[in-house]
Amino acid sequence: MPRDPASYRDPAGHVHVVDERIYRTVRAPGREHYERARDSGFLARASASGRLIGGQEVDRDVLRGEDPEALYVLEHPRLPFISYPYCWSFGALRAAARLTIDLHLDALESDLTLSDASAYNVQFQGARPIFIDYLSVIRYEDGQVWLGYRQFCEQFLNPLLLTSKTGIAFQPWYRGSLEGIGSADLAAALPFRAKLHPLVAAHVVLQGRLQQSMNAERTTTAKKVRLSKTALQNNLRSMRSFVAGLTPPASQQSPWQQYEHTAHYTADERSAKARFVGDVIAAAMPRVVWDLGCNSGEYSEIALQRGAGTVIGFEPDAGALNAAFERASAKELSFLPLSMDLTNPSPSMGWRQRERLGMAERRNADVVLCLALIHHLVLGRNLPLDEVVDWLVSLAPAGVLEFVPKEDPMAAQLLTWKPNVAPDYDLATIRSLLGARARIDREEVVTSSGRVLFAYSRP
Repeated sequence: MPRDPASYRDPAGHVHVVDERIYRTVRAPGREHYERARDSGFLARASASGRLIGGQEVDRDVLRGEDPEALYVLEHPRLPFISYPYCWSFGALRAAARLTIDLHLDALESDLTLSDASAYNVQFQGARPIFIDYLSVIRYEDGQVWLGYRQFCEQFLNPLLLTSKTGIAFQPWYRGSLEGIGSADLAAALPFRAKLHPLVAAHVVLQGRLQQSMNAERTTTAKKVRLSKTALQNNLRSMRSFVAGLTPPASQQSPWQQYEHTAHYTADERSAKARFVGDVIAAAMPRVVWDLGCNSGEYSEIALQRGAGTVIGFEPDAGALNAAFERASAKELSFLPLSMDLTNPSPSMGWRQRERLGMAERRNADVVLCLALIHHLVLGRNLPLDEVVDWLVSLAPAGVLEFVPKEDPMAAQLLTWKPNVAPDYDLATIRSLLGARARIDREEVVTSSGRVLFAYSRP
């Protein structure tokens, strides 16, 4: 009955995973706050609204051997996939920021507040953010300032501003600094014109200077600052409006957003590919599908239409990723597209390299889609073909692989300056390598350029 490796910081309680069921303990330091939030009806209302994950008190004996000090044990529904803010799209991070503020405003109406503003307190059900940390909800004390203000700036506002105002993707920086982007660091990266915005000047430039010059005397003075509830609510609403108005720059528009319409498919060929993918999904009825190189999410949506429970997409291109999240959000799909370079996936990081799990450690797909991707890995990134096929088959019990021959116009572009790369990259070798690792259940040529779809399953 192990404690979740990401749950160790809060003395008020921890998360435990038992036989794939999720439990949260409430210990003595968190008892008063939890009871107040529960008895006020806030937890139930927030859960009913979809902003807070559901939680049901269960018998403490379920964790008696693991945490005998637990005063309460709650069971939460298990989410299909755990994601982290350094892999979210711009739209996802913005949605998570708005959720955090909305929940905080709701809490204040019940004389409660949030003890922090960690982005890691938010997960996603499809494209819908949901808050997961019950123990962040504490009693509000009259005059209390925004306790999580600095954390909100570093983990939400500053990454969004970095991308919105400079065009620099926030994900690599965030991945390298798990607590977010410091205000002083962001101020150094912002163009002068961006700093002239009053809210940027207040939340980034001024805060960065204050943090750099903070000493014991100023810390003592800061602790004496009091703020009325009305002023706190106004500050939160102002921040929410500011965040909601941030957008990714036009520079993040890319040709990959329209890949399926520019990849030299005819209408009949696109229909054949969609039918093939849909038939595989309908036969497997998978709970979780991984769509590798999901682009704007066209085939992720088809997978959902044909019976998949949830699709997790991985896409390195910012423009395509933003389009995929917009598709998922607008259509309320159970589809979460994440920023991921599959040649350099996020590893296990944080305390003892177990706090934030890597892609391999979170592997849970029943079916994996690898559509129009393998030529990018082998021809574009010079990866060994046999290793790519081996890795692909290892990800899930079944999958769909699209082979794009060197003669295809899209593959030919990758070979413009390196025509002699991957001499073993051909249909016969792909078929042999795949057949040695899995059972090829179906094979179909779907384009006049020779693209071939394979449906396979591990024996």
